[in-house]
Amino acid sequence: MFESMRMIKGQLKFADMHADRLQRGMKALKIDGYSQMDAWFLKDMVEQLGIHNKTKHARLRLTVYRDAGGLYTPSQNAPGYCLELTPVEEPRYFLNPKGLIVDIFTDVPKPTNYLSNIKTCNALTYVMAAIFKAQNNLDEVLLLNQNGFLCEAGSANVFVYYQNHLYTPALSEGCVEGVMRQVVINLANKIGIPITEAQINPEILYEADEVFVTNASRGIQCVMGYGVKRYFNRISKVLMDELNKV
Repeated sequence: MFESMRMIKGQLKFADMHADRLQRGMKALKIDGYSQMDAWFLKDMVEQLGIHNKTKHARLRLTVYRDAGGLYTPSQNAPGYCLELTPVEEPRYFLNPKGLIVDIFTDVPKPTNYLSNIKTCNALTYVMAAIFKAQNNLDEVLLLNQNGFLCEAGSANVFVYYQNHLYTPALSEGCVEGVMRQVVINLANKIGIPITEAQINPEILYEADEVFVTNASRGIQCVMGYGVKRYFNRISKVLMDELNKV
């Protein structure tokens, strides 16, 4: 499994939330040593790697794996990990100046089970979705779950603003339990934007006022169009302003 994270001004953003998700994921996958992967451990690793690479702003990926042989039956459950850093110039989150063009990828629906919410390295569904995105000159793709309901984007969670209410697929719909997803939910509640985690029929995309996607690396990215439908980006701007205050 892995964690995508962001370092801004030399500090790991949302370390407690990343550590909590990482520990729960390792526990679910029966990888030992999850108690050691706490917020202090993550912050210290990120800070040291940033110093070593002489950068204060970066995207990070922490991959945790079962360090064992045994083919499909592991010989042990000891953890190994690799932390990768990619320097970036931005000292804060920025909303994309040009909205994303998206479409729905239907060839490989995502299953809904207790593994669906974990960011695992089993990425074939996302690889096939990314190929579809490239072949159709899209900026992002939206995935459906096995029941045909909206699940997530190819590399992010998705939010839909419809009739003055913000919606995002519930965890029971099979989406990854994104850290930025929860941050945005918390921000919406804080500033009084009604928000519901729900089962979402993709047909709502034709009626929605706004659509945006979120992840820990980029924060919030607004969607401009789905087919002939075009969206506003008022709510995403408000939430991005709040995000940069955290």
